[in-house]
Amino acid sequence: MVKILISGIFGHMGRNVLELVNADAETECIGGVDLKSGNIENVPVYDSFEKVQEKPDTVIDFSSAANLDNLLNYAKKTGCAVILATTGYSDAQLKQIEKAAESIPVFKTANLSVGINLLQKLVKEAAEFLGESFDVEIIERHHNLKKDAPSGTAYMLAESVNEAFDGTKEYVYGREGMVGARKKAEVGIHAVRGGTIVGEHEVMFAGEDEIITISHSARSKKVFAAGAVKAAKFMYGKPAGKYDMQDVLTK
Repeated sequence: MVKILISGIFGHMGRNVLELVNADAETECIGGVDLKSGNIENVPVYDSFEKVQEKPDTVIDFSSAANLDNLLNYAKKTGCAVILATTGYSDAQLKQIEKAAESIPVFKTANLSVGINLLQKLVKEAAEFLGESFDVEIIERHHNLKKDAPSGTAYMLAESVNEAFDGTKEYVYGREGMVGARKKAEVGIHAVRGGTIVGEHEVMFAGEDEIITISHSARSKKVFAAGAVKAAKFMYGKPAGKYDMQDVLTK
């Protein structure tokens, strides 16, 4: 039985995770952390990590990037694994995560959807196969409340393309005015915001007289919660190090 602590449990994603954890015979939610203390479905919720009385195997964090220090300090103190399900980390925080992975098991991915991570694999394979004869453009669409742009997943997909070209590509964020002809080294990344779009990512390979499009559309945020629970089960008993969804899919 994997004992899970949910950070951000009162939020929409936290509640989705709780629902799936309760429905899974291999997992148990032993507590939650949020801005205020309380109780949800007989699960105790604390307003700080310091007050948590139970000992989890894994913390699933759907709070915010601002909570990273508290989360990592708690994980180092208790030795539990952490599932970083939040986006918007600064460069300094990303270095902090890398450092923490030297002493605790850390799971980080830009997107917890199994489908998106399959898309990442397919995009890299397509880039390797098609080569320089096809231009690559990435379009991501999200709801009008999303704060960061482009999405972390768009960056992840761009990195997969770039890996296929040994890091020679340069990212161009949108285009406006007389920008001139498209350079071969460019990977265009475009962000669309509107309505209640959960998350859509499209990678377009445009060649001579033909276009190949690989895309993924999330219809519900439950796909991310399901990925988080899958990751928590995967991380059970893992040694210190940094892990991602590709590790889960290829285990």
